[in-house]
Amino acid sequence: HETTPIMSYAVKYASAFYGPFRDAVDSAPTSGDRKTYQMDPANSRDALVEAELDYEQGADILMVKPALSYMDVIRAVAERFDVPIAAYNVSGEYAMVKAAAQRGWIDGDAVARELLVSMKRAGADLILSYHARDLGPSLPNKG
Repeated sequence: HETTPIMSYAVKYASAFYGPFRDAVDSAPTSGDRKTYQMDPANSRDALVEAELDYEQGADILMVKPALSYMDVIRAVAERFDVPIAAYNVSGEYAMVKAAAQRGWIDGDAVARELLVSMKRAGADLILSYHARDLGPSLPNKG
């Protein structure tokens, strides 16, 4: 519909960072894997091809998932397309920060803020994150 924006999962890599979510919803593959329809983490060129296809088909927002390991891709997509870019900070990225904070190795909130700021700096206009509940009110809306 013309008044409903479409956010495309334009660039979705096959990633071990999805593990905590898959475990939580009991959706881990019982056989094979999702690599047949998710992108190869070693291949950044296909990201632009996939984003281009979604852009040409009318996507209003292009998403890169996961975010942390693919900030170079966020930057490349942001530089190439004149639509908002979304970065999805997935469950494994969140769990990694939380686990390290629980062990006292890092300041979890400070590290989460730094990660989210770096995603923004890489070119993300929107960030979807499990850190939103903890940090949302304290994060600037611009930048």
